[in-house]
Parts: sequence; C-alpha cells; structure tokens
Amino acid sequence: MRAVVQRVSSSKVTVDGEVTGEINKGLLVLLGVTHEDTSKDVDYIIDKVLNLRIFEDENEKMNLSLKDVGGELLVVSQFTLYGDCSQGNRPSFIEAARPEEANPLYEYFCNQCELNNIEVQKGIFGADMKVDLLN
Repeated sequence: MRAVVQRVSSSKVTVDGEVTGEINKGLLVLLGVTHEDTSKDVDYIIDKVLNLRIFEDENEKMNLSLKDVGGELLVVSQFTLYGDCSQGNRPSFIEAARPEEANPLYEYFCNQCELNNIEVQKGIFGADMKVDLLN
C-alpha cells in the first residue's frame, strides 16, 4: 500500500463537475493498493497518517498530528501510485490491485479513520476525478 500525503489548507475532489469531497485544514491522501495488501497493511498506514507530526505547534515546529489539530481527511483512490516506468515509456499498472480487491481496502481505510473520530471526505472509487488543493 502506498499513500501520498499532502498537508492542505483546503482541498476538494470533483467528479463530472460535482464536488464529491471537500475539506479545510487537514490532509489530502492519495491511496494506492497492490495485490498483496491486507487490512493489516491498511491499519499500519492509518496509524502513520493519523499520527504524522506535520502540523505546527505554538512554536512553529512541526510537532502536531492530524488528531491533535482536529484536521480532516480527503482520501482519493490512486492506482497510478503503482505505475512502473522502468521499461519503456508507457507505464505498466500490473502491480496495482484490481478494483474488486482495492475498493474494499480503500473503504476500510476511510471507515477506520472515521472510527478514530476523523472527518473523512472522499472521491468516487474508479471515477475520473479532478483534485484541487491549497497547501
């Protein structure tokens, strides 16, 4: 499992011109799933994402987590995180899990974050999504 995490002041995801998820202060997470991933891998990534100390404290030191600042999450599925360009110029995505494998783990990620009292917004799995962010 791979997660690209971006601290944002605001972010939103749009599908067919309609906003499907929008947050203010928090984290934008692009989440990629591979064939071998299990709920144990998801739990590990959740722990890292929710406890990353990347928000500033009163001394302007990156010392606070998403939980500490009451931030929100925008989670976007991103199979391209498993793109392989090592041979030729056209990426291969064979390491990305098929939708029927990846979607349940993506949903598990979102649900477990909500169970940790985090406000979660998301895109639509498999859709052509446009992501805006202000960092």
